[in-house]
Amino acid sequence: MAFRSTRLFHLLLATFAVGLLVAPAAAQTNNNGDNNIEQSGVYVDAQGVLRMQRAADPTGMLMRQRLQAAKANLSPELTKPTELRKISLNRLEAALAKATADNNTIPEEMRNLAGLTGLKYVFFYPESGDIVIAGPAEGFVSDLTGRAVGTTTGKAVLSLDDLIVALRAYAPGTNGVNFVGVSIDPTEEGLRNYKAYIASVGTNLAKINLRTLVPGMQQALGKQDVTVTGISPKTNFAKTLVEADYRMKLIGIGLERPPVRIPSYTEKSRGGSNALQRWFFTPDYECVKLSEDGLAMELVGQGVKLVGEAELVTRDGGRVQTGGQDAASKMFTMAFTKRYPELAKRSPVYAQMKNQIDMLIAAAYIQEYDLYGQAQWNLGVFNDENAYPVEVNNAPTQVETAVNAVWKGNRLVTPIGGGVSIKPKYALLPERMLEDKDGALEKERTADKVPQLKDGQWWWD
Repeated sequence: MAFRSTRLFHLLLATFAVGLLVAPAAAQTNNNGDNNIEQSGVYVDAQGVLRMQRAADPTGMLMRQRLQAAKANLSPELTKPTELRKISLNRLEAALAKATADNNTIPEEMRNLAGLTGLKYVFFYPESGDIVIAGPAEGFVSDLTGRAVGTTTGKAVLSLDDLIVALRAYAPGTNGVNFVGVSIDPTEEGLRNYKAYIASVGTNLAKINLRTLVPGMQQALGKQDVTVTGISPKTNFAKTLVEADYRMKLIGIGLERPPVRIPSYTEKSRGGSNALQRWFFTPDYECVKLSEDGLAMELVGQGVKLVGEAELVTRDGGRVQTGGQDAASKMFTMAFTKRYPELAKRSPVYAQMKNQIDMLIAAAYIQEYDLYGQAQWNLGVFNDENAYPVEVNNAPTQVETAVNAVWKGNRLVTPIGGGVSIKPKYALLPERMLEDKDGALEKERTADKVPQLKDGQWWWD
């Protein structure tokens, strides 16, 4: 049956993303045990290869047991949900310095920033010198993949290690990084081998066997390279960015079913283009509201967008941007962006990535407005890898190729790569700043000044 004469067209979709070929993942709920079938995460092996990690909990019993234990072990003040919990960064650093100096175990409430599930405000109080972050909070528990999530909503909890990575990126006395990002890319050799393999398969549909085609495509492409920019690749921060990018692409090619309805690229594509589609996570840079005196900042909006672009692969394995994005790719990125807040509630890695973006913007603000100088604070142990190490993971350097193949169109379409692209300073440009109408943000800062705190206390409601 000749390619041009058949009415059974084919569309082969190969993502130069990450991971192994897997069956569509079961839906993931809010981690409180209700209908929770599977929880997903990643780990990096000793060779630096990122791999999927899935934990099954068919009845939800394991998470219910963890929730019961967490609620029994946490103080009532920590487990009570609140719309606004405040943390003094200076006092937190002093408490961490004392714990490390005394060789004490770092308390879980410190590692998990008193259960903060979002970063909404940064306040500076000149009278006390406190730099304060604030946001919603609740009790916390580790899910079956080891990720800390809220006991009430299941949202990802802010991590002390991630906060420290963000602050180090914009440490006092430095210019701060211009870009934090992740890119997962095929090698030129892999692309050459892939094109040669596809050519060798031929166009006779009757002779194409998907059972051998998909492994052949994977083998031809080989592993892809992971590049982390702006932060140490050995941090949990970096691993989370890679995971979010990885799993987004699996959703895009129909290899992971998200817990909210997001039509995949494979569903929408008609095979009308042979360009390579790339998808990137970026912040919504119009997300910062600043008080007139510069002592208060508020982060608004959902914070994260998925955008796309197209590329062509040259004969030698190079890539050339075409500047376009086909209709299916555009529908996928728009749907992903629209459903991102709901997805983040159900799949913690996306909430975790948003939290990390918010922390980077907050850290850039603290540096840009010289809150360090005004507070006479140099980050202390937060900026000392020897005193408190955060570069403790295997660095992800490679990922396996994931491939999906379905019969649908009449062209070979190969979405590739993309990544995460974060330029925190962009959010602080004057033309992007949102107006603080009627001084509402300044009123919020002054409404509740730093109270009289006990020795060693660093958070309050």
